[in-house]
Amino acid sequence: MIPQYVFDTGALIATERGKERATRFLKLVRLGRARILIPLPVISEWWRGRSDAREEILAAGRVVASLEAAKAAGIALGRMRDVQARLTVDAIVMATASLANGIVVTGDPSDFDRLAPHFPGVPVLSA
Repeated sequence: MIPQYVFDTGALIATERGKERATRFLKLVRLGRARILIPLPVISEWWRGRSDAREEILAAGRVVASLEAAKAAGIALGRMRDVQARLTVDAIVMATASLANGIVVTGDPSDFDRLAPHFPGVPVLSA
């Protein structure tokens, strides 16, 4: 089975900046050894204008919009206290990874610490 990596905004930024660890995922995609999923709301946080690097990253990944992921994220957020708005997109990333049996790739793994109990078994890697 080909692993599916679900990118958050930090992972996209790291890839765009050419960070070695992050760009390895693109190489795996080109070799047919991985898939990159990008939840649609992540694009909103990341996109600040067109660049060739952004177009290349989007072409390597698959942008996904999932009603099931949105619902699962909402349920997780509803069970938490003191939820900040920025956690919403991270919850969608976690829910997408959970539903796709994927692995979260992020610029800041600690952002996902509060969500981990609501999405057990979802691995989180640093970009």
